[in-house]
Amino acid sequence: MCAWVESSSLHFVARHEERDDDDVGAVLGLLEDTRERLAAVFGQLPEREVTIVLHTSRAELDLAQPLLPVVRRLTTPAARRYVTGWAGGSALHTLTPRGLAMRAANVEGSREMLSLTPAALYVQLVVAECNRDLPPPWSPRATWRAAHWAWLIYGSAQWFSGQTAHARPAIARRLREGARPDFPPSLRDAALLGGTVIDLIAREAGVERAAELVCSLPRGGPREALVAVFGGRAMVHSEGTWRAHLARMAGR
Repeated sequence: MCAWVESSSLHFVARHEERDDDDVGAVLGLLEDTRERLAAVFGQLPEREVTIVLHTSRAELDLAQPLLPVVRRLTTPAARRYVTGWAGGSALHTLTPRGLAMRAANVEGSREMLSLTPAALYVQLVVAECNRDLPPPWSPRATWRAAHWAWLIYGSAQWFSGQTAHARPAIARRLREGARPDFPPSLRDAALLGGTVIDLIAREAGVERAAELVCSLPRGGPREALVAVFGGRAMVHSEGTWRAHLARMAGR
């Protein structure tokens, strides 16, 4: 068994096995670059040093974060391979770059999406810093709220990390399989299709408006939020626009 060590950058510290030393620098660099980009959009970033734990296997990751297998089972099959991390109150948890690469499908964009997992987890942490109603930290009430707004939380993490740009094959698979997705996406589709909603918001209302939405949840719930963010447009018309946008993103 390899010894666990720590590597650090200006704002992050990575805990990992010694044999993964060569890959950790890329993870820390990704996180620092993500932090710099998010600083220009979100009003508040975590001031503390953020820890990321890089696990060597999915079994080890699931043992450390027992809710993760539950979330994976609740997620549509097209997206399950990308549920590979957890944003906790004390640390981010995901696989090593080597472990993430091993989970990639043999389609364009899969490896890139997985490699951006640390960035997506950090976006979740930034969102929670700006909006204390959202986890982490996790509690029964925060978990219920996260399930209610999963499309917005996971969608923001996906889009602001850059994962959405690589999601075309996974989106295309989802549209071929199962029932027609809900608008906004249900918990089952949040990890994959949530980013497409944020992409549409950013295109129509601007990146700042997309960030503002996740940082201040409207009291009226998701439907009211979407009516407001699209300038009062009726929900049925926004849904039609989103479905056309989804089809374009899937290459149909």
